Amino acid sequence: MADPLLTAENLTKDYGSFRALAGLNVTIAPGEVVGLLGPNGSGKSTALRSLLGFLKPTAGRATIGGFDCWAQGVEARKLVAYLPGELRLYDTMTGRRLVTFLGKLRGEVPGPEVDLLAKKLDIDIDRPLTHMSSGMKRKVALLAVLVPKVPLIILDEPTNTLDPTMRDELLEQLKGAKARGQAVLFSSHVLQEVEAVCDRVLVLRRGELVHVQDMAELREGRAVSARLIGPAPATGPEGEPLPAEAVAGGALSLTYRGKLPPLLDWLAKQPVADLKIEPQGLTPIYRRFHG
Repeated sequence: MADPLLTAENLTKDYGSFRALAGLNVTIAPGEVVGLLGPNGSGKSTALRSLLGFLKPTAGRATIGGFDCWAQGVEARKLVAYLPGELRLYDTMTGRRLVTFLGKLRGEVPGPEVDLLAKKLDIDIDRPLTHMSSGMKRKVALLAVLVPKVPLIILDEPTNTLDPTMRDELLEQLKGAKARGQAVLFSSHVLQEVEAVCDRVLVLRRGELVHVQDMAELREGRAVSARLIGPAPATGPEGEPLPAEAVAGGALSLTYRGKLPPLLDWLAKQPVADLKIEPQGLTPIYRRFHG
């Protein structure tokens, strides 16, 4: 595996007696997409702002490309394109002028890829931002983040105010960034988005990292649910005893890992009236920590 691009070691942020972030340890490699999950107040935005060097950590440290995110913040941020959760844009500019202005701050002059991506995002980038809706402004901000080919993209709730079609387009753009070797770290409330693109998922609760989920491992599992019209089976597809909650109330509910034919053979022998087999998904894991 490649050397980490981003590293956080015991990253902690206190506001007086309130601990907003508690001992975060994480690494992100080039070409890896990592999702941050948790409700409001779980520490997602604090984590991102600390990693960007906008907040001075109370303890611990973070580095991007070997640069300390606080002590060498300018050098670290040169490697990052960042979309904040709350936008503050120059409303007197057009979308094109804003993207060009931000590019020149990096010492770059955006090329024809601006118009190509603007078309995919369905933006008229020659309109003044003051004449745009919040959703259109967010797409302009995404354009400014996606155009630079920096090593790391950090997005805080990037799909807020986007319609479903544009959400899908953004996820495709993140997949493209991964294919180019860029790393992506983004926070979201929407489990389906995280499931679609992430290699790993970090679950935060009250500022603490409570779970790290490898998505390749999760995608191997299947959630099986069925309505039974006869006696519930005592053992599962692999011969193991089924817990009582898996066969409660005339229903079957279990998670299966393995090849599909043995599962189907086992189900064919059960008194099944209705059946659903789907990817395991993040929902059970998320609810374990957040109800």
